[in-house]
Amino acid sequence: MKIAIIGSRGYPYVYSGYETFVRELSERLVRQGIGVTVYCHRNLFRVRPKEVNGIRLVYIPTIEKKNLSQFIHSFQSVLHACFSRFDVILVVNSANGPFGLLTRVFRKRTAINVDGLEWLRPKWKGLGARYFYWASKLATRLYDRVITDSLEMQNIYRKEFGSDSTMIAYGANIGPAADPKLLDKWQLQPRQYYLIVGRLIPDNNADLIIREFIASASPKKLVVVGDVPYKDYYAGALRRQEDHRLVFTGYVTDPVDLSALYQYCHAYYHGHEFGGTNPALLQALANGCAVCALDTIFNREMLVDGEYGLFFNKKTGSLKKLLAELEGREEILSGFRQKARQRIRENYSWEKITDQYRQLFESMRAEVKCITKKNSENT
Repeated sequence: MKIAIIGSRGYPYVYSGYETFVRELSERLVRQGIGVTVYCHRNLFRVRPKEVNGIRLVYIPTIEKKNLSQFIHSFQSVLHACFSRFDVILVVNSANGPFGLLTRVFRKRTAINVDGLEWLRPKWKGLGARYFYWASKLATRLYDRVITDSLEMQNIYRKEFGSDSTMIAYGANIGPAADPKLLDKWQLQPRQYYLIVGRLIPDNNADLIIREFIASASPKKLVVVGDVPYKDYYAGALRRQEDHRLVFTGYVTDPVDLSALYQYCHAYYHGHEFGGTNPALLQALANGCAVCALDTIFNREMLVDGEYGLFFNKKTGSLKKLLAELEGREEILSGFRQKARQRIRENYSWEKITDQYRQLFESMRAEVKCITKKNSENT
């Protein structure tokens, strides 16, 4: 079986959750004997091998414009894949919904992972939000399979677009214990800081968490991991906050360093608002964090309505109150830390996720064989 994956920046390049997903899924599929081709942004790779770790790589050029780069790259990649011999084409990102028209014309079996509710995110306003809504709706009409990464997202697509989807979550790896000495580079001590991890964009609500933390009397630090790869007023305003307890690390690209930050925080605060199964929250659970998350349907699903974490809302004082309650209640946080990894083992391991994708691809290929057989019998 041969699979093409389109819509990320490529392999093994890692920038966001899409690239991590492509890496984890592709490497495991190849080990199971499945042929995988990943389409890559040509301009991001100075060295362009045809194959890495058994994964075939195709480099497609695009223009270097923030809002058009991925769109144009995906269009060209889908077109290229339509002229190639693949059993299934997997596309990620609902923005690529319209390109299902191409695969329909060329009679290619396709699946699309639509990810989150892009049309609701603050960064997409006006025309951008309308495009994402239209593209997501079109994806449900043009692709053979729509993949949603949580039950709540599956429900939303059913109610909003009248479309059934296949639910396959995102995954995470449980790694070894990290050396606490790795914290020295930020002058941090174990359990003496809270943690935020994510891009500094409005819908991740770092401003809310920072504001509530500054208003608290906590003697601990608040470590903010993440940034944006461009000049941005919102991110700049966050970094200009004046409080000696705030520590902005920027991007932390070394996974061992990031694991240490997760594993030794007093608690991890998760403000992500839109989307299904969130990678940063999965990493927190995989690293045994005590989690405090914004109260959304997606976070409640991942944390099983409070079994694996606590919640705060966007009202002024909600998080400040939770901070005060947890300062002296180590037994509560310790309880969440002890069972966090079990949630990953049972529901979000990459091995389980890969098996679900393989089964989906095999069923789609079987459908093609069945159709081909019926057509030959009719003739």
